[in-house]
Amino acid sequence: MSDDIHHECGVAAVYHLPGQGRSPLCPDQGPDEASRLIPRMLLDIQNRGQLAAGITSYHPRRSQLIDTHKEVGTVNEVFRLSHQAAYESLMQEYSGPAAIGHVRYATCGPDDRGYAQPFERHHLQKHKWFSFAFNGQLANYQELRDRVLADGEHHLARETDTEIFMHEISRELAGDSRPTLLEMIRNVDSRLDGAYTLAYLNARGEMLVARDPLGIKPLCWAKEGPLFAAASESVALLNLGFKPESIRSLTPGSAITIVDGEFSIAPFVESTRRAHCYFEWIYFANVASTLDDRSVYLSRTALGEELARLELEAGDVPLEDAVVVPVPDTSKAAADAMAFRLGIPSRDGLIRNRYSGRTFIESGQGRRRKAQTKYTPLREVLEGKRIFLVEDSIVRSTTMKVLLNRLREYGGAKEIHVRVACPPIIAPCFYGIDMSTVDELFAPKFLKGRGLTDEVQAEMASVLEADSLRYLPVESIARAIQLPQGDLCQACITGKYPTPHGQQLYQIALKNAGDSVNGAARTYERQMAETAG
Repeated sequence: MSDDIHHECGVAAVYHLPGQGRSPLCPDQGPDEASRLIPRMLLDIQNRGQLAAGITSYHPRRSQLIDTHKEVGTVNEVFRLSHQAAYESLMQEYSGPAAIGHVRYATCGPDDRGYAQPFERHHLQKHKWFSFAFNGQLANYQELRDRVLADGEHHLARETDTEIFMHEISRELAGDSRPTLLEMIRNVDSRLDGAYTLAYLNARGEMLVARDPLGIKPLCWAKEGPLFAAASESVALLNLGFKPESIRSLTPGSAITIVDGEFSIAPFVESTRRAHCYFEWIYFANVASTLDDRSVYLSRTALGEELARLELEAGDVPLEDAVVVPVPDTSKAAADAMAFRLGIPSRDGLIRNRYSGRTFIESGQGRRRKAQTKYTPLREVLEGKRIFLVEDSIVRSTTMKVLLNRLREYGGAKEIHVRVACPPIIAPCFYGIDMSTVDELFAPKFLKGRGLTDEVQAEMASVLEADSLRYLPVESIARAIQLPQGDLCQACITGKYPTPHGQQLYQIALKNAGDSVNGAARTYERQMAETAG
């Protein structure tokens, strides 16, 4: 994706169950070294967050029964993976049979260590001393925050729903209350509206891994012999050595618990609906992952076939001297499938500079300057060619405009026809993707209540300075993923949200769209301002 939108984060967990010897998956490591697997797992889900990373491990023979290491930076930086002595020192300090890990990209809160996860809460009583890693976003954050602060005696140190989640867990453990882990997450869930996956570890060595009742965010797990592991994506488990047939997605509304060394899996609420985020298959997830029994690679391939079908039906662009060029990297599977179906070459005409920096950090001119160095056109591939430029989605269009200019000026392309393997994004996300306002989106200003007609797409192409532009229709998504539309969260392409507070926030976003003062403010910020007013 050229627009660089980002997911909130990814979680991981590992537990070497006691009394069963060494795991054949890591024969060189003793049971107390299971925590060493966390950095490896986090590397495999680094695509979900590059801002910060961290680990909490449990060791029953350590004064700090649970202990947390986290910093701003990539997994390589935080765990000193390029410095063997420093890495070994960290792994020895945080060794243990159980651990949880996290990678973060911020959809809320500043870029500092205080917002990095896991969040650890110290307490004298071991069952109240816990740490957790959280992936998602709470749409009713403002309501929960107001409740915490209502009596004037409580204080929140951070503007983030992760801290709210911590207080909601703490509430369940307050006083003489001793709920089971399943009861705890059931009671917390009853107050939440939004998306989450959770990895929780306390100073008794008890672990909880849970997925919200709608299954908006993915969570995969596996268990072979004494070793249990879970992660936001299956690729992290596959690369640990788990057999593909042993890796499965956690059922929405269910939790895995490990108490007194006993592994258990059970539902914590009745879950009759599904709302899996379709964007996981389109863009976020590693192409090698399988989520909810649906291959990311095959889904993207099917999207490319959908693009080819539309192209053949329209027949408005000659295929002579034409090549298909993916925008690296997530568009490649779709581009290859489209090219194969059309009978024309697919070429890597754009080379991504992986060290150009994070364009999402910048804004305005800064983001455009970064975009200019992010992709290098190959003139040998592009010169004089009619290009089908395949992109997985267009969110803000800032980088796309720069990219098209570079394809013409430096690549020598004769024509550029943009093909988007996704419908137009018309609405913000309130479940963990960093697009919170209508005004920041490219498509709404053109659609304005109209359908996605050829005329509307021609207007968009003109603004982008492309020869033509074509999106996929909404119905293509469910066909490609092979899940019913009713089992997918497609709020950002339909404006229909799976939770009440998500729908309420969308109404606030629509109300502020076009407002020169309020339109640029994050919808959460506008909700807070309206509440205060």
